Order: sequence, then structure tokens, then C-alpha cells
Amino acid sequence: MRVSCLPAGVPAAAPADLRYVLYGPPPAMYVGSVATALIPTVRRLGLAPSSRAWDFLSLALSVIAADEGCSRSASADGWTRSIDLEVGVTDPAFWNGRRDILQDALGFLSTDRWSFEFVGGGLQPAPPQQAVARPEECVCLLSGGLDSLIGALDLRAQEKHPLLVSQVAKGDKQTQRELGRMIAGSGLHLQLNHNARPPSGFSERSQRSRSIIFMAYGVLAATCLAAYQDGGTVDLYVPENGFISLNVPLTPLRMASHSTRTTHPVFMGRLQDLIDAAGLRVRLVNPYILRTKGEMLSGCADRAFLLSHAGETTSCGRYARTAFTQCGRCVPCLIRRASFHAAGIADTTPPYRYDISLPGRRHRDFEDVRAAAMAVGRVETAGLKEWLGGALNAAQLGGDTGAYEDVARRGIGELGTFLRSVGVI
Repeated sequence: MRVSCLPAGVPAAAPADLRYVLYGPPPAMYVGSVATALIPTVRRLGLAPSSRAWDFLSLALSVIAADEGCSRSASADGWTRSIDLEVGVTDPAFWNGRRDILQDALGFLSTDRWSFEFVGGGLQPAPPQQAVARPEECVCLLSGGLDSLIGALDLRAQEKHPLLVSQVAKGDKQTQRELGRMIAGSGLHLQLNHNARPPSGFSERSQRSRSIIFMAYGVLAATCLAAYQDGGTVDLYVPENGFISLNVPLTPLRMASHSTRTTHPVFMGRLQDLIDAAGLRVRLVNPYILRTKGEMLSGCADRAFLLSHAGETTSCGRYARTAFTQCGRCVPCLIRRASFHAAGIADTTPPYRYDISLPGRRHRDFEDVRAAAMAVGRVETAGLKEWLGGALNAAQLGGDTGAYEDVARRGIGELGTFLRSVGVI
């Protein structure tokens, strides 16, 4: 698929299968749009991001638009796509010189074959008349999930003052806003929405590239801090437990990006390479890469706040498909429920859609529940190494993988203990 993602009025270099307008409304029904309201939101808050950060956001938005518009089912193997993406930026020569880094990072993230062509005509919004250099010292992504809540609480307990950044998700916007207000106090909570709308109305649900937009929002915000504008490097915190981050396939059928790689250390490292190459002084940090979700809950520095509000967070991978009720049986829900059990904390989440402990096998035979039980059984009968297989590649992970293996062992242990407690195994 050839996809063009350009500001209004910028001609495409060649005919495209899908066309999107960046930062503006589509001129016709056969043209999609992305981020129509994003620039006014940023300007209204008095923010003045750097030119390079705007370009990075433009390429991230274009990736999201292409990901949503290109169906996996139409590919030869039902999953892997070849996407040629044309993106309008302000400095095409610079980005064309770094596209190999970007293509490598996205290839690992989504296992698609990406090819980029950067052209001129990208938007560089004029700064607001009264631009504000933000006083926060770091940036923290706040998704509305349990891990990001703990990450923000721990930063606050360390007397760090993060600027909180969220990608607005349907069903989560108000929760994000309320949690952000309570945590940030007088600080800023920036909620942005890519609003990608493919021209066909079709939306590819897998959305394996979505993490790049989270990072791009964070980088954009980081360049608005006074610390950055004074020449310093800003930490961008991406809180995620190590068991989820490592993305070890539960069974041989769930290989590669069939499970999300949002905060996988290999992807984070490759994206950091791109950020560094772009001269953006932003450092990606996941403080929890060697902790399980249960350990994050147990170690949260603000236990009182956590106990009061943990149940309001959302972990479900099928949230929108189950009427904005957490299903209780997808992999993220299972790990969430196992973490409460491991930490000895009451799970105050509103009732899950499915109770996998019910008599009979209806929900215990659901694909994710069955895969989790099979993974636990394989570790117990054949050992951790047999289950891990080649998932933890020493060359990709920079050498010794012992610490990663340990967090995988503890994570699958939490999952197994929980599944036993509810009678699945």
C-alpha cells in the first residue's frame, strides 16, 4: 500500500492508495484526516515545541494513519503489510537521511515492511504570542492504565514534578483527566488525540504501531519545558511493567507483534537512537523494566492513593469492544488481575465482563485464558528456557539477559498463582 500524509495543499509525489491530510480537515470523502484539532490545542496552552519535535510528531501521526487504514487481512499471510509512506515535514533532507533507523524501529514494532519518503511542505506552527516555557522538570505518559498511574505517583513521591501527557482514548478521557488533576496539582496534564480517520471508514484494530504516537507526544511536550529550552536533557518516563514490556509470546502461535511491543526494550532503544539522531535532547526511561506488575503495586510509594483509585484505571485490550467494560479475560486483564492477587490488594475494578472462575469451560477456553494456562504449564513442566525460546535475544538486548529472564519467571509465576486461585488450572 502506498500512503500519503501531507498538509493541505501539498501535492503528493506519486499516486497513493490512501491519502490523508495532516492537521486539517479532508477536502473530499476519498481523503482521510489526522490530528485536525491538535495544533489549536497546543497553541491554546501557550506551548511552543521545537521544529524538530513537530516533524517527529508529523511522522508519528502519519504512521498511525497508515496503520489504521491498511488492513492486515489483505496481506499474503494475513498479518504482515508492506507500507510505502510519504510524509510532509519541514526538513525532508534530514529525515530522509535517518529513515533507515525509523524503518528498523517500526519493523521491529509492528513486523510490517515500512518504506518512507519525506517531502517538503510540512507544518511548523507559529508559536503563540505568549509562549510559556513550562516549569516541570520531566514528562510522564499517563495512559489511564494502572502502570502509568503508579509511575506518576512514584515520581511525585520522589518530589519530581512531571508534565503529564495522555493520548485520549474513547471511554478513558474523563478518567485520565480526573487522575491527572489529582496527581499534577498545578502542573500541566496535556491530553492530545490523533483522531485518525481513514477515508474508507475502515479501521485496522491491531494498531501495533500506536506506541510511537505516545512517544512523539511526550517528545513534543519535553521540548516545551524550560529545562529543555535552557539546553538540558529531559527525561520522558514511560511506565510499564517488565513482564508486559518483554512481550514473551505465551504460546508459539502468538509470535512477534501478535502481542504488543509498545515498551519492549529493543524498540525503546531503537527509538532512542532516532531521537538522538534528530538532536532531540529527550531520554526515554522505563523505571519498571525489571519489575512485574504485582511488584509495581506492592512497591508503589503512595499506597493510600493507589488503594483509593487503582480500580478506576483501565488495562483491558478489548475495552471498546466490550462496551467500555474491562473484559477480565484478555492478556492485559489477566495480568492486571494477577497483579492485585500477587500484591495482596483487593481488586476494586468494577465487575469484569467475564468471570473466568464460573463453572464450565466457556471462559476458561477463551483463547487468551487458554494461552496463559498453556504458558504456565509449559514453564512448570519443561522449564523457563523452553518457554522463552528465542524471545529474549541477547544480541538485541545488549548482552546478558539474566535480569530479563528473572522478571519473566516472576511474571509468569504471578499469572500461574492467580489462574490456580480461580480454578482455571
